[in-house]
Amino acid sequence: MQAPRTSYDVVIVGGAVIGSATAYFLALDPDFTGSVLVIEKDWSYARSATALSSSSIRHQFSNPINVKISQFGTDFIRRFRENVAVDGDVPEIGFHENGYLFLAGDERGAGVLRANHETQVACGAEVSLLAPEALARRFPWLNTDGLTLGSTGERGEGWFDSSALLQGFRRKARALGVDYIEDEVVAVGRAGDRIVSVTTKGGQTIACDVLVNASGTNGRHVARMAGLDIPVEPRRRSLFVVDCRTPLEGPVGLTIDPSGVFFRPEGRFYLMGTAPRHDPAVDPDDFAVMHDEFEEEIWPALAHRVPAFEAIKVVNAWAGHYDYCTLDHNVILGPHGVVKNFLFANGFSGHGLQQSPAMGRGLAELIVHGGFRTLDLSSFGHERVVAGRPFLEQAVI
Repeated sequence: MQAPRTSYDVVIVGGAVIGSATAYFLALDPDFTGSVLVIEKDWSYARSATALSSSSIRHQFSNPINVKISQFGTDFIRRFRENVAVDGDVPEIGFHENGYLFLAGDERGAGVLRANHETQVACGAEVSLLAPEALARRFPWLNTDGLTLGSTGERGEGWFDSSALLQGFRRKARALGVDYIEDEVVAVGRAGDRIVSVTTKGGQTIACDVLVNASGTNGRHVARMAGLDIPVEPRRRSLFVVDCRTPLEGPVGLTIDPSGVFFRPEGRFYLMGTAPRHDPAVDPDDFAVMHDEFEEEIWPALAHRVPAFEAIKVVNAWAGHYDYCTLDHNVILGPHGVVKNFLFANGFSGHGLQQSPAMGRGLAELIVHGGFRTLDLSSFGHERVVAGRPFLEQAVI
């Protein structure tokens, strides 16, 4: 497939949810009159983090800006139809607003939940703290032994169809004039402190004024093509869908055990996962499911926390990747300090899907207006990497 032209104002490398959200917000901005090309190597998106994620959104973070980012994400999802409809057609987002339930197993964990709760409420999030007795009343399926406190989202949190979000951004961006090609970037042309072009596997060299690196687990590889580097690596996450002999009675949100193991409903089934104890960098093409994680880490923890889960059967499983920022588990967003027309959108560490509306809008603001106009996302900038100054988030799953 040939690109419609050989020069663009903005080239976005990676067309999954972050790249397509950026293209969408660029195309929507009335002050932007330039051209945009999105280069995506696989239009099936079958192995993208977008398609393989647990597809959830929460407001329960420790850092105010992360709370506000997801609040905007919730608002975007609630208004999804009016935001992305093309000729009246829109993918079904399927937002299940069931909330998150964080559980603490000691006084230190309870202290973290209380501190986070103060931050979240100050940002306008609707979150409740529940003592063990209140947890037992509200969630009768939950074994509260050993728990000290719970934190649950009352509104705005839940899960949705990740592919619908991606396709909504992508279809609307294309309808607004953004070009997409299915190809892979194999070289980045740099002249001094500027990016001047990209070259694709298909043999095209395409000039650009701005390059956005939204290539997920390949983000470090793309940066190195330009002689740059970032502390981002692929980390594998295995997810398991199980059938439970006795369905849980009462409300069920995305529940995070003190061990870090989590689950949520998936239709009539349940989706489960964890950040594994052994969590090395992996080959970006390694999608092997780690079944030992289920047997040794996930099932034992959840069978204790949810007695009904003593009798479950795995009916499906897959592995996806986090583009994991080893500095602080937060995205690196915005321009390189020297090569200022190379913009990073890398290292989301599992938060990319829910953060995509705000991050796409923020990148578009940088490109069009030279700075952030809505949420101030400057704390995620590349300069913290150069300084070795982590921007910490306590509520990481």
